[in-house]
Amino acid sequence: MKNTFGQIFRVTTFGESHGTALGCVIDGCPSGLEIDITEIEKELVRRKPGAVYGSRDEQDKPEILSGIFEGKTLGSPIAIIVRNTNQKSSDYEELKNIYRPGHADLTWDTKYGFRDYRGGGRSSGRETLARVAAGAIAKKFLASKGIKITAWVSSIAGISMPYPGEDGFDLDEIEKNILRVPCKKMSEKALLEIDSLREKGDSAGGIVFCTVSGCPIGLGEPVFDKLDARLAGAILSIGACKGIEFGTGFGVADLLGSENKSSPESAGGILGGISCGQNISFSAAFKPTPSISLMQKMQTKDGKTVDYSIKGRHDVCILPRVVPVVEAMTALTLTDFILLNYSSKI
Repeated sequence: MKNTFGQIFRVTTFGESHGTALGCVIDGCPSGLEIDITEIEKELVRRKPGAVYGSRDEQDKPEILSGIFEGKTLGSPIAIIVRNTNQKSSDYEELKNIYRPGHADLTWDTKYGFRDYRGGGRSSGRETLARVAAGAIAKKFLASKGIKITAWVSSIAGISMPYPGEDGFDLDEIEKNILRVPCKKMSEKALLEIDSLREKGDSAGGIVFCTVSGCPIGLGEPVFDKLDARLAGAILSIGACKGIEFGTGFGVADLLGSENKSSPESAGGILGGISCGQNISFSAAFKPTPSISLMQKMQTKDGKTVDYSIKGRHDVCILPRVVPVVEAMTALTLTDFILLNYSSKI
């Protein structure tokens, strides 16, 4: 099982959804970077469940165990943990011998011969808090280089939001509403739809849009470690992500060569696997939460089919919580490439 991301700026995450704690160890972070624990906590708060998402009430207080002294990184491994305090493992006892549809239950059990069925264990979305904690460090490093990452929900529950330059788009609105959408009017409409889905016991998916400003020319390691390839792998490693496209994405298939060259956004800020100095932009699609209270047919360990309604505290829609995770994985990728780039030429 691989739990480490990155080549120079390496992050190893650990812990399970209902274990004692989750956390990360960051190796390769340069010394002298100023870090305040409140910066890490702020990012973790953005990832926490809210009233429209789920009801698990974790405080998610980060503890720095090593690597930072008097507010600065030492250059040694940075260890951060977040203790679990609000588990309800009894909610999952009946799932010990049942494979939930849309989850990793069957595949993990088959591959490893054993699994932690409490909330999904290591395959749970709660694992992402360790990524966000590490991402807070990476974001601080990128900020020192003038690089900023901003993500938002561009589509949720089948409702699309305006894009930059369109009527209604407001960048400042993203962190003002609980759905993290860039339009106050459309956030109200989406909330009504999500409330309706909650009453029905169903869930919804959507799309997260991410943009990176201030990225220099030259990040990316062709041929097999292109910037867009690594970003794609990083974002697709988020459990619920099912697709990603850069710039115009699949839309380039309908363009002529003359049209594609004249569109600065079509490449998504990456050419030949290397950043070209323009804003990097991509969209990532996330599936609906598979844990729903509607009755579903499920397979048991002994091969039988049963009708079962999943109990527990689950998100109606994970999209708002995914935004800081997308930003974190983007930050980890870019930080690693910047450090790699120091060795690209004399």
